[in-house]
Amino acid sequence: MKTIPFLDINRQYKSIQSEAEKSVLEVMRSGHYVEGECVGGFEDAIAQYIDVKHAITCNSGTDALRIALQATGVQAGDEVITTPFSFFATAEAIAQIGAVPVFADIREQSLNIDPDQIEGVITDKTKAILPVHIFGLPADMDEINNISDRHGIPVIEDACQAIGASYNGRKAGSLGRMGCFSFYPTKNLGAFGDGGMITTDDDSLATIIRAYKNHGAGRNGAEAFEYLSGESIRSIETASQTPDGLYDPYKYYNYLIGGNSRLDAMQTAVLGVKLKHLDEYNSRRTDIAHAYLNAFEELPVTLPQTEYTDRTSCWHQFVLLTDRKAELTSYLSDKGIGTGNFYPVPLHLQKAFKGLGYKEGDLPIAENVCKKCICLPVFPELTDDEVNYVAECVREYYGK
Repeated sequence: MKTIPFLDINRQYKSIQSEAEKSVLEVMRSGHYVEGECVGGFEDAIAQYIDVKHAITCNSGTDALRIALQATGVQAGDEVITTPFSFFATAEAIAQIGAVPVFADIREQSLNIDPDQIEGVITDKTKAILPVHIFGLPADMDEINNISDRHGIPVIEDACQAIGASYNGRKAGSLGRMGCFSFYPTKNLGAFGDGGMITTDDDSLATIIRAYKNHGAGRNGAEAFEYLSGESIRSIETASQTPDGLYDPYKYYNYLIGGNSRLDAMQTAVLGVKLKHLDEYNSRRTDIAHAYLNAFEELPVTLPQTEYTDRTSCWHQFVLLTDRKAELTSYLSDKGIGTGNFYPVPLHLQKAFKGLGYKEGDLPIAENVCKKCICLPVFPELTDDEVNYVAECVREYYGK
């Protein structure tokens, strides 16, 4: 019997080991471990890849979401509309700043938020719409942006699972006012620790984001303060010393209450190496997904996130929906195959959000999908033999 893990990040490390270790060693020898040339170079490379003006690193996808919400003006008591079918961080980031997550149900075919449900929950307290490109498939962004335009509500993409995905020829992260990414090690572009990024074409938002991620300090803090308050200030000019990479005298001038969400240079050293291979990784994921789709087309399962001509998934996960979720999961486990249970509880029914007053049956499609959803191994280092084995075992379970 074969043993096939749901994910094996060691395989990818071995394939880039010498290049990644060389890049990390260069950072170690440079003495510049926070921000600096390596971080800036990676930000420029991502901005070019996604085709946006600004790509700003931070220390996690969760922080990216929170800072993006703050930068667009969301405050305590405001409402943000999002999906109930996502990782907890999507709604957690809203709650962290005292705002209220408002959930709209999903479409079963895409597993993304249903634009038809969004307008029904808009109120005068709604300050942002936060769609998630779940499992790497972009949400219905034309419809969502039309709602945004009609109501004057900004759209922030949760693209944490969707780097490299596209919608009508444009990359995820360039489809709303801002895009948020995670570089957690399990992502398509994964660091050797936590990491995140915010993308935007808006110059003033980029400055505000840079201020919030770094204690509201320095020149970015001063400019952000002017943007947000309309007040002109010049105190930053009293600093007489020149920053030298390690010591920055401007950091002692603070204008906003921000935080510390800088990304370590050694993480960008790794990410810069992996970025060169990202399209190759995503292409392999696509090949694996298509092999599964061909193998399962006659089975009594639902294969969502397929048959779209206006968008391209990066296949962060391959998902099938089945009424036999527990039985199939157990069968595959007995065959040595790891699976992912994303997500067992929809966000509106999580205990952490009990105070919002949602109850079972309020968002039936998301609740039903959670009961049926199984994710299969789809990481790019899988061999063809392993992919075929997974497909054969699923078919065997259904007697095919």
